[in-house]
Amino acid sequence: MRKNSIKNTRINGEVQKALSEIIRADLKDPRIHPMTSVVLAQVTPDLKFCKAYISVLGSEEQAQETIRGLRSAEGYIRTQLAKKVNLRITPDVSFVLDQSIEYGVRMSKLIDDVTKDLPSDVEEEDREDSEEDR
Repeated sequence: MRKNSIKNTRINGEVQKALSEIIRADLKDPRIHPMTSVVLAQVTPDLKFCKAYISVLGSEEQAQETIRGLRSAEGYIRTQLAKKVNLRITPDVSFVLDQSIEYGVRMSKLIDDVTKDLPSDVEEEDREDSEEDR
């Protein structure tokens, strides 16, 4: 099975949904933040390993605690994954903190800060140009 095959893509999606459900409903570890989501799950073509990218809506400390809690529950998560997803081999899951959402929010804020200092003449010219096009 190739890495980007339809079958592998489908398996990645199913594993991602199952991991999200397990983290949301089954885990009772107080270290795991309630606003935790599985952004992406990448299962290797041989189905032996899975890398799950986790996003936590909270502080950096809460994110690190969530990753520690997930890593300590890897065995339980793998057992539950085997029950929810019918695969020949249940992959070993490793959790990676994904900060791309936070990075995007920070970049948007920086762009907004820069553009608020621009003169409003540019905005008025844009409006006049769009009125002339009509």
